[in-house]
Amino acid sequence: MDDFSVFGDSFQPCLDNLEVVLARCEETNLVLNWEKCHFIVTEGIVLGHKISKAGLEIDEAKIDVITKLPPPSNVKALQSFLGHVGFSQRFIKGFSQITRPLSALLEANRHYDFNEDCCNAFETLKYALTTALVLIAPD
Repeated sequence: MDDFSVFGDSFQPCLDNLEVVLARCEETNLVLNWEKCHFIVTEGIVLGHKISKAGLEIDEAKIDVITKLPPPSNVKALQSFLGHVGFSQRFIKGFSQITRPLSALLEANRHYDFNEDCCNAFETLKYALTTALVLIAPD
């Protein structure tokens, strides 16, 4: 297990929940890396997303990397890009429609022609990833 979060409506319920989780870890012999553990924080990065009282949003550090990303020059680079983008698809309205020209390049026996439609899709995805709205978790 890489990440898990424990939370509560106030400090004491959070501590109670943490006690239950740590007891379960002990019962199942799950070993935690204490250097990577963070306690009593009001926000944090989990699975590439910033979680705070305001809601859930994409990590700001990734935005700079995405904006400077050049178009993929081959199928392997495109597969890598779509894999990373797919992780954030819940933030992008019409994701499957946008990615259609890029996904078509992954078809077997197809010549890799990164045309204008592909370029537009690539730029649209970059824009969507760098301007994603904050989502508030349900109460």
